[in-house]
Order: sequence, then structure tokens, then C-alpha cells
Amino acid sequence: MTSRDHISCADVVELVTEYAEGALDEMQLSLFEEHLNFCDGCVWYVDQMRRTIESTGRLREDTVPSEAKERLVAAFRDWRRP
Repeated sequence: MTSRDHISCADVVELVTEYAEGALDEMQLSLFEEHLNFCDGCVWYVDQMRRTIESTGRLREDTVPSEAKERLVAAFRDWRRP
């Protein structure tokens, strides 16, 4: 984190997974939640991450249409290509 008395939006992005998992220490949690009290953009971001986690947590491979699977695999395969 950039400072001991506050965190930035970039810090929120870095810490959002630990926040969702309940893995932040008391100080980090306090600073994270304080930041959310003043930053609507980060509130939106954290909410979107929660929704994504909830949605993808319910997916099973056999429920994803084969066309969607193929598109996802292609997207990830091409992700690192220049």
C-alpha cells in the first residue's frame, strides 16, 4: 500500500480478492472500507467483483454451451499472442 493512513484506488484493485475472501488484516480492512466510504468508483468495482464471483461460482462445465466454451478457450489462447 502507498501510505499507512489511506489506500488508493490502485490498492483497492490489488486487495479486492483478499477483501472478498476475508483475508485482510484489521488495519487493511479498516483502510479498505474507509476508502469505499468515499469512492463511488471503487464501490462499483467491488460490487462488480462480488457479482462476478457469485455468478461464476455457480457455473458448471456441463452447463456452458460448447460454442461459449470454444470462444472462451480461443480468447485465452490468443491473449498472450502479440
